[in-house]
Amino acid sequence: MDTQALRAFLSVAACSSFSLAGERLHLTQSAVSKRIQQLEQQLDTQLFDRHNRTISLTEAGQALLPKAQQILALVADTELQLHNLSGEVSGTLSLATSHHIGLHRLPPVLKEFVRCYPQAQLNLEFMGSERAYQAVDARQVELALTTLEQQPPAHITSHLLWQDEMVCVCAPDHQLASLNQPTLQQLSQSPAILPERDTITFQLVESAFVRQGLTLQAPMPTNYLETIKMMVSVGLGWSMLPASMISNDQQLHRLIWPDQAICRPLGLIHLQERTLSNAAQALIRLLF
Repeated sequence: MDTQALRAFLSVAACSSFSLAGERLHLTQSAVSKRIQQLEQQLDTQLFDRHNRTISLTEAGQALLPKAQQILALVADTELQLHNLSGEVSGTLSLATSHHIGLHRLPPVLKEFVRCYPQAQLNLEFMGSERAYQAVDARQVELALTTLEQQPPAHITSHLLWQDEMVCVCAPDHQLASLNQPTLQQLSQSPAILPERDTITFQLVESAFVRQGLTLQAPMPTNYLETIKMMVSVGLGWSMLPASMISNDQQLHRLIWPDQAICRPLGLIHLQERTLSNAAQALIRLLF
């Protein structure tokens, strides 16, 4: 079975469009259509239902989808295993990271990686925790440095690297500052500036309010902790930020968090069954 045809099939299935799949693969629409036709002829079955302006997978196409993904993953892993035998640290390493880790934890590691392995190229993407897990799962990135889930999927391996202590803060002139140790009830009555709802950080904070039957107000979510820090400093609300970000910061007032301490587990994730490139293994050694 032709791997190029399988790649075209997966792209068309993902895009629900021959033209968009062509753009993704850097091929013309006709070239993509030809590869799909050849695959359908080889399998003697129709893989897509063609409608007026849309297409969808047939029952046979749906059955082929996971098998095609497995075949291409196996081919990629086999090629990588053979390349790894050379011992050379080269090629492109796709790495996802959160903005906080990328700004505050990763620079010295990346600097050493670039110095030691000049033949390797880093493809660095910034994304939130849920998106990072999805990117690893879909093989869009080889490694991700992110906030770790408490119960990660069984097929994803995680390694704890740092514990990020979170502290409750507001502006010095915010109404909460006079309370010093506000209750969760009082915090629920004031806007919170937090990351998006699908992030582990938000879920850790929200769970404290849910346990008390309270609703957390978070009207202006953003995944940039530096932006959250600025918004809190001008009095737009309170937040939970890493302790390392607010050390000796006169623009923020530290509040006593009224619930059990919150720590974000930060670390490395990758697919358990995926063969890691020499470049990925080299970066892991530097992290540990």
